[in-house]
Amino acid sequence: MKFSQEQIHRYSRQMILPGFGGKAQRKIIEAKVFIMGAGGLGSPAALYLAAAGVGTIGLADFDRVELHNLQRQILHRTPDVGLLKVLSGKKTLEFLNPDVNVQTYADRITAANIREIIKGYDFVLDGSDNFPTRFLVNDACYLEKKTLISGAILRFDGQLSSFKPHAGGPCYRCLFPEPPPPGLVPSCQEAGILGAVAGIIGTLQANEALKEILGIGKSMAGRFLLFNALSLSFQEIMIQRNPQCPLCGENPTIRELIDYPLQPCQAGTI
Repeated sequence: MKFSQEQIHRYSRQMILPGFGGKAQRKIIEAKVFIMGAGGLGSPAALYLAAAGVGTIGLADFDRVELHNLQRQILHRTPDVGLLKVLSGKKTLEFLNPDVNVQTYADRITAANIREIIKGYDFVLDGSDNFPTRFLVNDACYLEKKTLISGAILRFDGQLSSFKPHAGGPCYRCLFPEPPPPGLVPSCQEAGILGAVAGIIGTLQANEALKEILGIGKSMAGRFLLFNALSLSFQEIMIQRNPQCPLCGENPTIRELIDYPLQPCQAGTI
């Protein structure tokens, strides 16, 4: 493809990076990234991916913008209260970069539709706020052989990892075989969240997506990153594929997608 003068000017500061140039920018423009959740994590991730020029961004969220969202969900503005988050997000991203094709999914993502949706995307970012959705997204990515970049936040803490079982790495269920019992993890209303923590983890998700698109740097696959905002510290834990994993292990027991009962908004563990 041939870049317009406006595109060259828009992306100039990343196109001059060592080894980057037009070839790398072309990969970004041709990339398709699906984002599960247009909230605290999906907001910064979507903004930075759109700013970088990712050609197609899928936004999935069936909620509407509420006033208390605005403390951390930076895709949305006060006049957007009451709008579907995907429509508010689409408007913001198109204002930021008209080059980006934003596809919206306002219906609930379920076992019946998720595989068909993510099939058309190269990478999946999970910024969902409940465990049933997290497990559903992981399982669908495994079956469709999609790289999953997963983030989670709770109070002053954040977590990040990439899951690439199709490339020999672990999946989400290698760490957490089943969703936790209801009530074990506090709800968003009970736990609270520092908005900047969502910004940090969501931005790291965007960073990982760009690395995966370009095939540069060291993937987070097989690594589990813990962030604490109060001490401003990062801790990295190495993770391995679990041979007993019910999904990607040696004797899998899960062979089709499961719609676990949707629980109230939950913050926390990847």
